Amino acid sequence: MTTPGGIAQQIWDMKYRLKAPDGTPLDLTIDDTWRRVATALAAPEQDSAAWTARFTEALADFRFLPAGRILAGAGTGRQVTLFNCFVMGTVPDDMGGIFDHLKEAALTMQQGGGIGYDFSTLRPKGAPVRGVGADASGPLSFMDVWDAMCRTIMSAGHRRGAMMGCLRCDHPDILAFVRAKAEPARLRMFNLSVLVTDDFLRAVREDDSWTLTFGGTVFSTLRARELWDEIMRATYAYAEPGVIFIDRVNKLNNLHYLEEIQATNPCGEQPLPPYGACLLGSINLARLVRAPFTARATLDVDEMAALVGVAVRMLDNAIDVSRFPLDRQRDEATAKRRIGLGVTGLADALIMCRAAYGGAQAVALTEKWMAAFRNAAYRASIALAREKGPFPLFDREKYLAGETVGKLPRDIRDAIAEHGIRNALVTSIAPTGTISLLAGNVSSGIEPVFSYRFRRNVLMPDGSRREEEVVDFAVREYQAVKGEDKPLPDWFVDSQTLPPEAHLAMQAAVQKYIDSSISKTINLPEDIGFEDFRDIYLRAWETGCKGCTTYRPNLVTGAVLTPAASAGKPAPGEGRAGKIEPAPASGIVYMTQPLERPEALVGKTYKLRWPESDHAFYITLNDIVQDGRRRPFEVFINSANLEHYAWTVALTRMISAVFRRGGDVTFVVRELKSIFDPRGGYWMDGRYVPSLLAAIGEIIEGHMIDIGFIVVPASESPAPPARAIDESPPRFCPKCSQPGLIRQEGCDLCPSCGYSKCS
Repeated sequence: MTTPGGIAQQIWDMKYRLKAPDGTPLDLTIDDTWRRVATALAAPEQDSAAWTARFTEALADFRFLPAGRILAGAGTGRQVTLFNCFVMGTVPDDMGGIFDHLKEAALTMQQGGGIGYDFSTLRPKGAPVRGVGADASGPLSFMDVWDAMCRTIMSAGHRRGAMMGCLRCDHPDILAFVRAKAEPARLRMFNLSVLVTDDFLRAVREDDSWTLTFGGTVFSTLRARELWDEIMRATYAYAEPGVIFIDRVNKLNNLHYLEEIQATNPCGEQPLPPYGACLLGSINLARLVRAPFTARATLDVDEMAALVGVAVRMLDNAIDVSRFPLDRQRDEATAKRRIGLGVTGLADALIMCRAAYGGAQAVALTEKWMAAFRNAAYRASIALAREKGPFPLFDREKYLAGETVGKLPRDIRDAIAEHGIRNALVTSIAPTGTISLLAGNVSSGIEPVFSYRFRRNVLMPDGSRREEEVVDFAVREYQAVKGEDKPLPDWFVDSQTLPPEAHLAMQAAVQKYIDSSISKTINLPEDIGFEDFRDIYLRAWETGCKGCTTYRPNLVTGAVLTPAASAGKPAPGEGRAGKIEPAPASGIVYMTQPLERPEALVGKTYKLRWPESDHAFYITLNDIVQDGRRRPFEVFINSANLEHYAWTVALTRMISAVFRRGGDVTFVVRELKSIFDPRGGYWMDGRYVPSLLAAIGEIIEGHMIDIGFIVVPASESPAPPARAIDESPPRFCPKCSQPGLIRQEGCDLCPSCGYSKCS
């Protein structure tokens, strides 16, 4: 019987274990979870009992890991979808159609799906709206509406909403889109990506002009490099937007003859047409290495191929047993039968084969393994077509004319010509942060190991917390053989020591064998210079990637976890020639006890007039100077309006308690500004403020900006934010409130409790 332990046990119990409405566990062991999922996915088979057994065997020992929606929903009878990925319909440029699509988005997220949108169809800000004598508010204003809806859906459920917002590089509002995330509280439920065309990138190379147009009308012209630098500076300063090479996505789409893609799911691994949907699963390569850490170490390619065959069948069956939020999503999914089978544990598998991630040996092994993986996946889908028929919209001649299909081995193309193929697209590399932790903390997707060990707090039955260490799967296996005191060899590399070129080499190597796309984040040190950063995205385009996402610690989104040094191994950057040094240790102190209050503090009082109150509110914010940096320490709210006395006292005490514990407290602003009064808000100074609490949040935010605690790049020329300290503060998990939220595969992942924004 497979029994998860530590954080894996916690994640299973919290996210994937079936429980009765009163909380009574129905899955008594994880083997019960495997059987539940296997039984549900075998239901479409004629011999369902035999396939249940085979599916259960594939799941055992965490060798095949269906995505979280399948693990949590299959066989439960709940009104949820098994699909992780959706791109919604094309948003029409009229008010009624816009809000019809907002409703569709809410229904989709209510069932657990992450969604993507292209907002390029909405006219730019200031464009005339015929018939009503008004000017358009632009796509960003409607994205704010989607953002508020997503927060509302999240507040009613147990899973954080996830959305991708895209805008074309030639849309007149592209500069405002690029700068949107400079506001710390804006569009927090979105990942943002610019749809970059080949023509634009050629214009960047040649320093040509670039026109911004909508509906055939030219709104403005600028240098292509100017726009590119805006995108790069925004990404450098606050990690967004990413870029999607949209022409390459469409050119290499197996269904190039049927559809045009203009958006992806939230993490970018699934470029999809309007109402497109895809479900996901991953082969755990770390479980398939034989004779690990020896000169004979090798990946069992034959076992991988057999496992891939079973996994393809499971995902294909999931299409038939899943619920869909919208009928158009069901029609799209069943007509094309997309699946997204990928891998996880790649970095650990390379370590176990003594190959350093990003090196020549690792790239060669990765290409060999991924070629075998792709071929096995296509052969399995062809075998299913022979048995059950090809996907309904299969066109033999046009499908085989595709550039991606044309790169398949001749025998596979001949088999497609004879039998067709069951799934129009078969492979993808999805984010696997949570399920990789469930599988024993194997490395996630094709990412390098972020940290070989970290500390987490475990909630005990009596309500207390106990700190325990979590160790990477490959490290744990190595130390079990060699002993805990044995220094880790040089092929144990992590993301803290990798230059961007190593990330790009691995992403490009894998993309050759993936027909959809890849969710991957290039984690970078905070002290990387902008000149070294600005060409990463161009190199990604030149090496054949379909998109690129980077993450550099910053004051807007925070810093990543600082990993503990492994036993017998230098800390990142020490004793390794040619490796990037990490940023210096942060000057901000994180304590479980509040900071002591000095006798005197410097502060400022703000007057707030709220329309429904006869009396003004006076908000006083006092600051403390810590390590040369001024930071908020306490807040007081006073007013002659006694109606709000109790909650203002409670609010000030709670916020002050948070401020006094140090760390990144900007989340207080985000939470306050997101509060909507059900009675309605008010227009103040030309903008809509949804509640009195949101107005207070804006005052606190403005104060944080004034004292330099929040640094917002200048709107006309975004630049890397200035700081009074060496390193920005860690990001706090919104679920367990522990510092150390990391960015991986375009998602937020908490190593302490397993929280994930888009798993």
